[in-house]
Amino acid sequence: MNELKKKRIVDDILGRPQRAGKEHLYFCKNCNHHKPKLSINYEKNVAKCWTCNWATPNLRRLVRRWGNFLHVRQWKEFDADVELGELEQIFSSKEEEAQRIDLPSEFHTLTGNTDKIIYKKAFNYLKKRGISKEDIVAWKIGFCASGEYKDRIIVPSFNAEGHCDFFVGRSYTDDWRKYLAPSVNKDIVFNDLFVDWDKPVHLVEGVFDAIKAGTNSIPLLGSSLRENSKLFQKLATYDTPLYVALDADAEKKAMSLIHSLLQYDCEVYRVNLQGFDDVGEMSREEYQERVKTAKRFNPETYLIERALMA
Repeated sequence: MNELKKKRIVDDILGRPQRAGKEHLYFCKNCNHHKPKLSINYEKNVAKCWTCNWATPNLRRLVRRWGNFLHVRQWKEFDADVELGELEQIFSSKEEEAQRIDLPSEFHTLTGNTDKIIYKKAFNYLKKRGISKEDIVAWKIGFCASGEYKDRIIVPSFNAEGHCDFFVGRSYTDDWRKYLAPSVNKDIVFNDLFVDWDKPVHLVEGVFDAIKAGTNSIPLLGSSLRENSKLFQKLATYDTPLYVALDADAEKKAMSLIHSLLQYDCEVYRVNLQGFDDVGEMSREEYQERVKTAKRFNPETYLIERALMA
């Protein structure tokens, strides 16, 4: 029954198809070939054009790309029980036990009363960086006044099950090591628990960049992202707009990331940070203004940008 409902929605978007066994052949909106070359298999939930090679491992992407608001809303009925498509199968692997770690025993939360003297330095440091009390609560920020992470702001990450799986310690004094983190696996989705995969996701380098960019922002904990990483796999599998806002000195790495995401038919935008070293230097208002003018990339615009960089 679901396959029939799906077909009705796609037919409304692409027109009536020709039938070839289990395949349904439509005119492709990507290349506008004069023959129906876009093949859809509703049983497998996949589509591919045999002329331009446009393909999607989940028909939801086709509906979001070429359908209207009503089509997208109707399609949500199938999202919960859709079979894994080609992309999800590529990224499927044996389920690993989710990483769990403890916060430092000296950790103090800043989400409550900060009137005590030991809280003041940490709180004032965050205030100078434009971090509000609302941000502190949203990101569960704390600090350590002693121990291995003495005089450091602690920004924890929580996995999808709600357990702490990583944290970043940022010095608020003059320690020569600005950042300190536990020696555990960094192949995580930072704060996966709080990411809404139905809304645009912002990709930034560090945790303070993420705080400024908003709650649906993910720090890469660096400027690169491997295709076999957990984060990349989620970005490629979920159909959501992606805003790349890496530091100004990571231009080539940002373009490399954009290129990799385009290979999986992701909707990718590049946020222009001109005039700032990173998102963390910007106000929230400035960043959101830049988001409004972010440039959308496709394979053609990517090649043009790379040529201009050469």
